[in-house]
Amino acid sequence: MTGAGFRPPRLLRHANVQAGLANSSWRRKHVLREADSLLAVTDNLIIECNDGVRLSAQHTRPRQPNGRLAILLHGWEGSSSSLHVLSAADRLWRAGFRIVRINMRDHGGTEHLNRGIFHSCRLDEMVDATRWVRDSFPGESLYLAGYSLGGNFALRIAAAAGPASGIARVAAICPVLDPEETMLALDSGSVIYRRYFMNKWRLSLERKAQAFPADYDLSALAPFRSLRDMTDHFVRRYTEYPDLQSYLHGYAVTGDRLAGLAVPTSILLADDDPVIPAGSSDRLARSPALTVQRTRWGGHCGFLLDYRLRTWSDDYLVQSFSQ
Repeated sequence: MTGAGFRPPRLLRHANVQAGLANSSWRRKHVLREADSLLAVTDNLIIECNDGVRLSAQHTRPRQPNGRLAILLHGWEGSSSSLHVLSAADRLWRAGFRIVRINMRDHGGTEHLNRGIFHSCRLDEMVDATRWVRDSFPGESLYLAGYSLGGNFALRIAAAAGPASGIARVAAICPVLDPEETMLALDSGSVIYRRYFMNKWRLSLERKAQAFPADYDLSALAPFRSLRDMTDHFVRRYTEYPDLQSYLHGYAVTGDRLAGLAVPTSILLADDDPVIPAGSSDRLARSPALTVQRTRWGGHCGFLLDYRLRTWSDDYLVQSFSQ
């Protein structure tokens, strides 16, 4: 399915411009100003999952209740305060939604909350967190959205959810589809993206080691120059997976992973995304519950609509959750 309706001005069409401006300090000032009312009535939560896992979240009560609750999931090395999450939260809140923004394990400065380290196959705790939020606000229709790795988690939660899950609809924006292809894109593409993710990951791992010095010695991570080599070292030493391939396969959503979807689910991809090859969507199982929309421009979680740096993906999300 080809995306329609998103046509940014010519000077905003380059993927790097989209991604750079979407996360710029200039846009941050605008988003924080727009979301000032939302942030003023937002509380912090600790979500209690199985096996003693604790995740932090931010909860905003609806200002004009419409019986709908939106859970938002950030991307890898992002947080519940990432600009695309905060911008979408404000839009949905103004439309009457209750908002819960969840930090995945070890994200948003929460490395101290759990002894075990984050990796992308920790699906059970995110399913638990979704259920915890659902049960905390009974009687409200639950909507789930995620960006990048958070979009990947949202898709896997949707695939694991049965008809009685209480999830009304799921939307994934620029989700990781095939982790192998995403890793190749990062390692073979612009050094800017590779350094960005590797540096943020190193800092997070250093904070984890500081919180639990007896458990983690991460000094060997410094020499790695590729995300593949760094991830391979991490997987073999700190996860239950024997090798990189089995780990990457563990959170891929290509193949038959989404074949049994029972929850209406939509995916938004940009053909020029330098991180998520949109062509991977051709290898998704074609469930009747799944729709895929692709745009010509947008970069990775950019979708900047105009020079005011408004995001078209916010419109997409509100429309998806209004169905």
